[in-house]
Amino acid sequence: MSSTMENLLAELAGRVGKLATDEGMTGTALDCLQLLRMNQPTEITHSIYEPSVCIIAQGQKQATLGDEIYLYNPSNYLVASVDLPVRGQVIEASPEQPYLCIRLALKPQKISEMLMENRHLLRTEKTLKRGLFVSQANYQLLDAVLRLLRLLDTPEDLPILAPMVEREILYRLLQDEQAITLQQTAQTDSHAQQIARVIAALKRDYHKNWRIEDLAQLACMSNSALHAHFKTITNMTPLQFQKQLRLQEARRLLFSENLDAATASHRVGYESPSQFNREYHRLFGLPPVRDLARIRNAAPELLNA
Repeated sequence: MSSTMENLLAELAGRVGKLATDEGMTGTALDCLQLLRMNQPTEITHSIYEPSVCIIAQGQKQATLGDEIYLYNPSNYLVASVDLPVRGQVIEASPEQPYLCIRLALKPQKISEMLMENRHLLRTEKTLKRGLFVSQANYQLLDAVLRLLRLLDTPEDLPILAPMVEREILYRLLQDEQAITLQQTAQTDSHAQQIARVIAALKRDYHKNWRIEDLAQLACMSNSALHAHFKTITNMTPLQFQKQLRLQEARRLLFSENLDAATASHRVGYESPSQFNREYHRLFGLPPVRDLARIRNAAPELLNA
């Protein structure tokens, strides 16, 4: 890594560390921009990665989608093009050199507008890609991200200058070959956008007993096409996807609303408490009661890192 990049990352880390003084997620004056700090490696956390780019200024993290592992650090960044249930784990952090991450939300509408205005960014590849990817960080992208953080020092400049820098960041992301997945999701009536429509329905109505025929109709696809395209983008079937959504929401209800396991399981759509307990144990490693005790005795990153 060049000295120029090292200096840039050092300033990024310094600014994130100064703004995010507490562990966990920290909001900023920009709704689309969040900062994350962890002072030590974490256990595996389960969360929904919404469309966003995650840039690490310091430390290292591992994200797992289905059976695929994505490792990212200051040398590369991670992009999610659709909502995805991901297992994450900070694997490199310390009080002296904490894990410091910048998360910028991505909006399909803004991606579409950027592509329409800059048609040279359009790629002709039609093959569907995974909705999660890691790509190599470059100076142009990180420099734009740093300038966005600098703007937080002058709140009066944010309404005018922040949208311009956000557009520059999006432009740099779309220059990457792997960004075809962002393009596909933003294109009207593309297979990726049709799958995004199904994902939105599953996320909104996770408690509903969806039939594959209903989801296929929503996507304007055959049952087999839906299954194939959904698996390509998410690395799981619609049923597996819904199950993760249900279990993550049930875990949140157990912790934040102090519900018992039977009530939480019913709230998220399970008819059988025993099935819920089995699947909960399989995903989180412990049955609900023991897992809840672990969460309450551990740092809060188990739910929100």
